[in-house]
Amino acid sequence: MQDLNHLLTAAFVISLLTSGIRLAIPIFLAALGEIITERGGVLNLGLEGIMLVGALAGFMVAYDAEQLFAPSWLWLTPWLGLLAGAIAGMGMGLIMAVLAVSLQTDQVIASITLVIVGQGATTYLFRQQFGSLTARIHPLPAVPIPLLAKLPVLGEVFFQHDLMTYFSIVLLVAAWYFLYQTVGGLNIRAVGEHPAAADTSGINVTAVRYGAILIGAAFAGLGGAVLTVAQLGIFSEGITAGQGWIAIALVIFARWRPGLAFGGALLFGLATALQFRIQALNLQFIPYELLLMLPYLLTLLVLLRGTRRAEAPAALGRPYSKE
Repeated sequence: MQDLNHLLTAAFVISLLTSGIRLAIPIFLAALGEIITERGGVLNLGLEGIMLVGALAGFMVAYDAEQLFAPSWLWLTPWLGLLAGAIAGMGMGLIMAVLAVSLQTDQVIASITLVIVGQGATTYLFRQQFGSLTARIHPLPAVPIPLLAKLPVLGEVFFQHDLMTYFSIVLLVAAWYFLYQTVGGLNIRAVGEHPAAADTSGINVTAVRYGAILIGAAFAGLGGAVLTVAQLGIFSEGITAGQGWIAIALVIFARWRPGLAFGGALLFGLATALQFRIQALNLQFIPYELLLMLPYLLTLLVLLRGTRRAEAPAALGRPYSKE
């Protein structure tokens, strides 16, 4: 009971909620990008590899910029890293687009190729660049929102994060607006549901699918860069630790809807934060292995739920050819 008292304090709950929001952002960005990609009818299971590439690219650019920039310009280095992560993600997305759309290879096999390339390339490049040294950069600082940050409990939980956390909410609104309120979003959804009908109405199916893949991969790369550049300030081999796979499960959980994806990401973030917090307390009555399994058990439950009420785009995973 004494151990349980540590879990019931207000400070523990506030810390848990704050960390949960922070940990949700990389997964959410990857899931948001995958929603756009799958709405266009392309199944990209390579998020793990794309996030790794984005994480390393962002870290390397931010690290090099810190060595070159004058102190007065150091505030810019994380943003350059985040931009580099998104661009690197688009590069991986271009590989996926060529394989899945132009060459019409099996999309699952093409996706696994991205994961293998991402894992191998990041390990090799990191060892070549840094060797056994533990390189660090300055992550994004927390920016409390004036007035709101002083609110009891709510201020500490919601309004004392870094700028990238706030910007992720902007990206959520922008992605929803793009998908459901613009011609471009309508074209993506039309191609994902019935590419032949979309082609007949004058929509370039190939171009739309290329665009959906590149946008989705940019979001996944940005999610990886957020992990290393905005939050941790370090890179290590396999740093994403399965977050790309969790993001794919999150898409199913959210039924391909951006708003639900954010809620699901918060759920995963809280599960991960709870695992870390309980480990730090060293509670003897909870097995360590169970704590490590917690986010992944939640992923399995999400997948089981998702198979019952799947609302996937009708043409998801199916190559399209006029012939």
